[in-house]
Amino acid sequence: MAFRHIAFGALCTVALTVQATAQEAAPIGTPQSAVVLIDTDALFRGTLMGKRITAELEVRARELQAENERITSALTAEEKSLTERRPTMDPAAFRKEAEDFDTRVQGIRRARDSAIATFEAERDGAPRAFLEQVRNVVGDLMIERGAAVVLDQRIVFLSLSSVDVTKDAIARIDEVLGDGTTPETPEN
Repeated sequence: MAFRHIAFGALCTVALTVQATAQEAAPIGTPQSAVVLIDTDALFRGTLMGKRITAELEVRARELQAENERITSALTAEEKSLTERRPTMDPAAFRKEAEDFDTRVQGIRRARDSAIATFEAERDGAPRAFLEQVRNVVGDLMIERGAAVVLDQRIVFLSLSSVDVTKDAIARIDEVLGDGTTPETPEN
């Protein structure tokens, strides 16, 4: 019985040594894992490009809000003026001016709703557009890791941390694309 345990132990040691040697000798691009993971949210938040896009969207949101407040203030003042002048106005003239004001307010409201919807669509689409821009950089990293697939970490139930290449992808995207405002030229 002792011989079997010794033989089994020796066989396991040989198998582990062969496996470790094979992994050490694997050339670059040899699959270490057929799948690598990316946390796309962290990628967007962590890269220079994602930070620039986020900052630009925040500026646009503040500008849109300030414009809405300015328009609201001007319309409120105009409505107050019309209300204050009502007692001294001819009823037909007041009605005409009130209808014109209401028509203008409705037109402004539609224009502002459209501007807000356009902004929200751009804001919501920014992460997808970002991923399209960084696709090749992430693809190169995938190939270097010997993987065949990149999955978004949100769809994975359980994995080893060694297959998550998010930090490496952030560093590579920053290196290759910078903040995305000007095309970076690789140095040879």
